[in-house]
Formats: sequence, C-alpha cells, structure tokens
Amino acid sequence: MAGGGGHSSAMSQTITRRHLIAAALAAPFLAGRAAFALPSRALEEAGSHGQLRAIAIWSGGAEVAARGYGEFDPEAPVNIKSASKSVLSALAGIAIEKGVIESADQKIATLLEDRFPAKPDPRLYEITLGHLLSMKSGLTPQSGKNYAAWVSSPDWVRAALAAPFIARPGARMAYSTASTHLASAMLTAASGRPMMQLARDWLGGVPGFRITSWARDPQGIYIGGNEMAMSTRSLMAFGAIYAAQGYAGGRQVLPLDWIKQSWVRRGTSPMTHKGYGYGWFLDEFAGRPVNFGWGYGGQMIYVAPATPDHAPVALAMTSDPSLPSGPNGYRDQLHEIATRLLEML
Repeated sequence: MAGGGGHSSAMSQTITRRHLIAAALAAPFLAGRAAFALPSRALEEAGSHGQLRAIAIWSGGAEVAARGYGEFDPEAPVNIKSASKSVLSALAGIAIEKGVIESADQKIATLLEDRFPAKPDPRLYEITLGHLLSMKSGLTPQSGKNYAAWVSSPDWVRAALAAPFIARPGARMAYSTASTHLASAMLTAASGRPMMQLARDWLGGVPGFRITSWARDPQGIYIGGNEMAMSTRSLMAFGAIYAAQGYAGGRQVLPLDWIKQSWVRRGTSPMTHKGYGYGWFLDEFAGRPVNFGWGYGGQMIYVAPATPDHAPVALAMTSDPSLPSGPNGYRDQLHEIATRLLEML
C-alpha cells in the first residue's frame, strides 16, 4: 500500500503541475495580449537593419508572429553559430536527467582522460562539465584569434586539452567554443552515440524543432557550440521549450531544474559585462529577466520567463552569419528590437 500511495501522490503532483502550466500558458489575458498587441509596424521597422534575415515570436503557448526580410524566410535554414551553445546545454541537461551523465559536477577525466596530453597538467583532473558549459575551464580560449588555428588542428579535443591554463578551473569565465566542444565530446563518449542522434531522439518530438545540418570535427564529433543550422522558426521552437518550463509536445522534454540551473549566474561575460550561466547570457529587457543565446552575426534566441503580468516569450532572430554583430553595434540593435517587442507582449 505504501508503494502504491507514493505512486499516486507523485502522479497527482505531476497532473497538478501540468494543469498549472497549461493554465498559465493559456490564460486569456496573457494570450490575448500576445495575439493582439503586436503591431506589424514594429516588425516592418526591424527590417531596416540590413543584416536581419528573419524574426519568429512565441508567446503564451503559440507562435504569434514570424517574418522574413528581403529574400529570406523564417523557414529557411541559417547557421545559428554560437547560439547552438544553448542547444548543447539543453542536451547536457537531458543527458543528466537520463543518467547518461552523472551531474554537472562530473569530471571530464572520467570520459576524456585518454585524450589528455602525455604529461597532463594536474588541473585537467579538476575540470567538470559545469566548468565547460559556464566557460570556466581555465584553459586558454580557442575562440576569437585562436579559433582558426584550433579548427585547423588534426584533433580538436586533444588540442583543446593541451592548451595552457590561464586560471584554475572555476575561477573565471573565458569564452571558448573549445569548452563546449569538450562538452560535446563528453556526451558522445558517455552515450556511445553521435550528438545528432541524441538531438533527434531527445528533441525530435518538439513541434517545429529540427536541426538541418551540423558540422563535425576530424574525429567525427559534432561541434559543440558552432556550425549548426536550423530555421528561425526552429530556433524559436527551441526557445519555447525553456519559456514553457521544459514542456513541448505535451510532455516534459527538459527538466525544470536544469532550466533553473542554466540561468544561475556562474560568471561575468567579458563580452556583455553581465551574467552567464550554462550556455546562456543573462540580462534584463523591458523591465523583466531575459536570457539569451547569441551567435556570430546576430543569431539570437531570447527567452523571457512568465511573470504575474506577462506571458512567457521566446523570440528568435537570425541574421547574415558572415558579418560581425558585436564590434559594429548590431547586437545592441537587436537587443533594442527585442526590448520593443517584449514591451508589446
């Protein structure tokens, strides 16, 4: 009887939680605002930014707007660049929930020690998955000026692990695609499966989500945090998982606890001078918390969690991936667009 009673209680809690989430997403005053408060003029004006290719917006449980600019369409695949770091973080969270990975505190040595240098720095044994996702491995970054040399190496994992330390693991943030690539290598080793297969199995049931292509390193490991293509609508669908507290397609796709962990400030980004979690930049727009993934050129996924006065929002923007977005101020222009749209939702 005790076992049966526990099962009934757990089921009751699950059903109650689902009903609460469904009610929150379907609340008429929230959904109504999302459906009717978004003037087309705001989307038209956004098109004045030449780099912008498409925008797609989800709010209160459904897509409320999607628009392409010039010859581009919200359904056209775009290289989302480093916005894919947020996707990798989601896959890491699911891997932990499924028991493929122990936790964010699992040491990389448990899975990648055979790729360590012949005489490894002892600090390599201190690095955890959480350090990789928060960009606090302590290893020399392999982004920016070091990126070309790193991706020209014959073995990206070994090259990343052989890089000199600039700090102790966990001490400070240093943005590096090598860190998220090591996380991809960890998930690949732990599961014995390619990351694309994991993504299709674990996220394939999310309505509207689809990775159309994803590049691999010389050893066949899918790049952790770069060179992933999907449509603007697909990027929006991904963000909607987080906006809906992990629910998509009528089921819990991503653990709510992982979403919360991902949005805990774990360091200060030298690029935004604000917080960074597990694959997400942390900020505030339009007077509400907003977390975003950011890829080169202006590939953006913004997620604004629900508040008592606002519906949850997932806002995707894709841009020309061949042009910069930081030094030229374009990223800040996208933030301004996001702020204006959020004020209307």
